[in-house]
Amino acid sequence: MKTLSYLLFVAVIGLIVGCDNNSVTDKSDTQTKAIVSDEITHLGEIPSSLSEGLSDEEKSELKKQIFPQELDNDSEAAEKKFKALVENAKAGNAEAQNNLGVMYYTGEAISKSPSGKILDNDPELAAGWFYRAAEQGYADAQFNLGLMYVNGEGVEKDMNQAVELFKKAAEQGHVDAQNNLGAMYFTGEGVNRDEKEAIKWFEKAASQGNSDAQANLDAIKANQ
Repeated sequence: MKTLSYLLFVAVIGLIVGCDNNSVTDKSDTQTKAIVSDEITHLGEIPSSLSEGLSDEEKSELKKQIFPQELDNDSEAAEKKFKALVENAKAGNAEAQNNLGVMYYTGEAISKSPSGKILDNDPELAAGWFYRAAEQGYADAQFNLGLMYVNGEGVEKDMNQAVELFKKAAEQGHVDAQNNLGAMYFTGEGVNRDEKEAIKWFEKAASQGNSDAQANLDAIKANQ
């Protein structure tokens, strides 16, 4: 579904990934808390901080700008779709677990702190769902959880764990994980530095059309 960032030369280590392979910008920290708290979400609602002082017409126009058209037209259907996703995730569906993690990471799904404060996003809850899916061998979730370990977001920062997760995803052909794994072998973060191993993974990612991996290869060759 989506993705984070870690720089090597011109390369990116990251992005949170889900079923549609769209990208999201970087966030950050990681040790996995697999505890999943109660979820609360309000789809199709405008935050009061944005709607305060607006007329009904102005609120309607703002809603059209913020929310997807399908959500604006049928928020009840969207709510049912979200509830079905939660049910599937709780039932053990790895794809649903990963996608739910993405929603909590990006703030698309809203949760509350123990004190009742509404959170903009919930990396700890996201990490918990990524962990569940990663344990089932789901490559996108392994990649996403690896990124959270790199950045120390939702879990304590742990480069060794990140390498292991990227490796599991990379061995399944996950192109971004291959590039990230190459970057970590090149820098020696979380693993013994090994330029040959780095080049191997960059080549695997580049062969799948990953431009960051190709840029990494070009940068390595230029400095040899």
